[in-house]
Amino acid sequence: MHYFVTGATGFIGKRLVKALLAHRGTTVHFLVRAGSEGKLASLYEYWGVGKSRAIPVPGDLTAKKLGVAPETIKALKGQVNAVFHLAAVYDLKADAESQVQVNVDGTRNLVEFARAIDAGHLHHVSSIAASGLYEGVFREDMFDEAENLEHPYFMTKHESEKIVRKESKVPWTIYRPALVVGDSKTGEMDKVDGPYYFFKLIQRMRQILPPWFPNVGLEGGRINIVPVDFVVACIDHISHLRTNQAGKCYHIVDPTGYRVGDVLDIFSRAAHAPKINLFVNAALFGFVPKSVKKGMMALAPVRRIRQAVMKDLGLPEDMFTFVNYPTRFDRRELDATTPGCCGTTGSATSTPTCSSTAA
Repeated sequence: MHYFVTGATGFIGKRLVKALLAHRGTTVHFLVRAGSEGKLASLYEYWGVGKSRAIPVPGDLTAKKLGVAPETIKALKGQVNAVFHLAAVYDLKADAESQVQVNVDGTRNLVEFARAIDAGHLHHVSSIAASGLYEGVFREDMFDEAENLEHPYFMTKHESEKIVRKESKVPWTIYRPALVVGDSKTGEMDKVDGPYYFFKLIQRMRQILPPWFPNVGLEGGRINIVPVDFVVACIDHISHLRTNQAGKCYHIVDPTGYRVGDVLDIFSRAAHAPKINLFVNAALFGFVPKSVKKGMMALAPVRRIRQAVMKDLGLPEDMFTFVNYPTRFDRRELDATTPGCCGTTGSATSTPTCSSTAA
């Protein structure tokens, strides 16, 4: 089996490549952009293979057909069983232009490349962000129903998925992971992002508040969090099923999710900060008229204070969008396809047990 992977140097990507290489007789070709060559030595050590089984392919996600040389495309044509597309901008702090360039244009270039090499299947790793801020339960068979896509991250993840659905001539499968956190066994994570922003906030509270001061937290909506090893185990298992998975979408999510207050409490314990004694329901802020909130933020002193605090803590402007996250995610397709596999719940505290033997 021959695979082609984008985003192989990323947090999820390098773990997925390792899982793919664990299958007997597999070879992985992976896209490498200029400037990333320095990462290769550590990757080969992590994967435990040499260049004969993990083959770097120079290219650029933002270029037509990924900027892969014509002779390489010709050599790969008809030889690649599956393409895994993981390369994307996941950072809430990224500007809209770069997100469009990588998430949208990059996916279109990937789709063109997959067709050019006559790949057998395209596995696109999307995100629950493709649903936008949908009010209610979003199912795996839903897509056009997404709403409130104004934020560039939500918009670009939705548009990239649309490109795969509408433009790919290669059979496709889509995966929508929730917010991905560290390994469920080791806790390993490569950057501060997503729910980890709360950790920085709690650390600062610990620094400036006396131990006896009662901590106040926000009790908001449910944040869906899954460990990286659960995500990789699910993608690896599903992509090796002998049954046809073309045209299907899977929510790689926790069936329940955590309330914001639960996340704050977990991080408080990890930071050795005082336990949060009092929770304020963030929904109460919804009763403040938008005109009032907008008027407050129009005041230069208020705006400057807010920006200074967010900058000091290293927090993105939009992180509080998730405090009252309105969407719940159904995963019946995932459960039907992976019974008893990939861990019991997919929560940040579960341990994946899936090991595909279908290949």
